[in-house]
Amino acid sequence: MDKLLLCVSVLASLLGAFAQTADLSGKVFVFPRESSTDYVTLTPKLETPLQNFTLCFRAYSDLLRAYSLFSYNAQDKDNELLIFKNEVGSYSLYIGRTKVTFKVIEMVPSPVHICTSWESSTGIAEFWVNGKPLVKKGLKQGYVVEGYPKIVLGQEQDSYGGGFQKVQSFVGEIGDLYMWDSVLSPEQILSLQQGSYFYANVLDWHELTYELKGYVIVKPLVWSRA
Repeated sequence: MDKLLLCVSVLASLLGAFAQTADLSGKVFVFPRESSTDYVTLTPKLETPLQNFTLCFRAYSDLLRAYSLFSYNAQDKDNELLIFKNEVGSYSLYIGRTKVTFKVIEMVPSPVHICTSWESSTGIAEFWVNGKPLVKKGLKQGYVVEGYPKIVLGQEQDSYGGGFQKVQSFVGEIGDLYMWDSVLSPEQILSLQQGSYFYANVLDWHELTYELKGYVIVKPLVWSRA
């Protein structure tokens, strides 16, 4: 009987380590410590490369050093799509290993709602923080973001699904993450920031396929939305 219980316990642990799909509304991923081993992988509903996208999410951290917020690597292409916080008030968006940097006045620690979009035809990238549009930038006009990505929260990939550095890890909470294969309107972005929901066809927090790696916990969202 003891052996049977042990086998059941081991099986349950293994199943918990595999990818699952769940409605995470009202919840967050908590990254409780600095590490090179704790992260979340996301599986997008994405069959073709991206010519346009909008990505939105909420984050809460008291880190003052640089860290990765969203890392999307293609096979043999790191920093294919990356959102990286350099320091308080400075965010970088990478497309195809090329980056632009956005500046904003902000207080830390405080919750933040981030939306960024990019369109291939013009190369124009937009970045919104707490419903405020920052100065538009341009990069990689005509480029196409590769499909079949590895998407990681909590770490910055230097290889396809790996190459993590402890000093770039995220410590804090991430929630309400959505991604579309189109550029949302300013009205839609403001509506999202205020708590509205509409279906996202690449990544949707209400129907998210994810896998927890290491010490990452799903907990209720208890802080006020930015």
